Amino acid sequence: MDNNQPFSEISYKDLMFMKAPTISCTHGFSTRLGGISTGELESLNLGENRGDSEENVRENYRLFLEALGIPQQELCFTKQVHGSEVKIVTGEDRRGLFTPFLYEADGIVTRERALPLICFTADCVPVLLCDNKAGVIAAIHCGWRSTVSDILGVAIEKMQLLGADVKNIGAAIGPSIDMCCYETGPEVPRAIESLLDFDTNGCFFPLGTDDKFMVDLKETNRRRLISLGLSAENISVSDECTFCNNDRYWSHRFTKGARGSQAALIMLDN
Repeated sequence: MDNNQPFSEISYKDLMFMKAPTISCTHGFSTRLGGISTGELESLNLGENRGDSEENVRENYRLFLEALGIPQQELCFTKQVHGSEVKIVTGEDRRGLFTPFLYEADGIVTRERALPLICFTADCVPVLLCDNKAGVIAAIHCGWRSTVSDILGVAIEKMQLLGADVKNIGAAIGPSIDMCCYETGPEVPRAIESLLDFDTNGCFFPLGTDDKFMVDLKETNRRRLISLGLSAENISVSDECTFCNNDRYWSHRFTKGARGSQAALIMLDN
């Protein structure tokens, strides 16, 4: 990946999160380290629906927000369904923990300041986008279905509606399962070929003769952002695989579903 700039590891007390050099506002990609959850959810679980106690989840959020320098407040996040729906949100879309979801969507975009946007992952690709000049940000959950449904194209279009310029958008593709560990059937490479108009060198390779492939969703999303007009220099890609680093990140595939959730958060500063 040409011109990739490495992520930075930030420690705050026992908590650790990652930051990207291409995002110029408050943001962070959580790890599984530094929370109070126990058992198979040890320790920084940020998922409400993973079987954790409400008390644990609330305290984990308090710790994560404190590490990012964000006062405790309601956040903006959605029920993710592996689709291509992207919502433009405002302060009216803030949601308290353990309250009903307002809608289903896998991406959210805003131009409001001090409004934290979050997407959740545990192998899927989290993508944060920021045009700090125009004051427009986005948090996008890019599983393979959302990716090939062109959720990034939808997100960029929504950002442009709010005044963003693709030449000024910085992107961060966060920790997720990498090509070393992501095996799929042929339907995923076929869909990637359609998305990228067959510009897929390095996005997947076949495994023997049993119709299996190893797929690089990070590179697929990076390639799509470039085709949408972003500069390669404005895109940073995490080099960490959640499956390989399952002691550091939640991995749905490694744990066979017995896991917590990490969060990618972005917020325009006041």
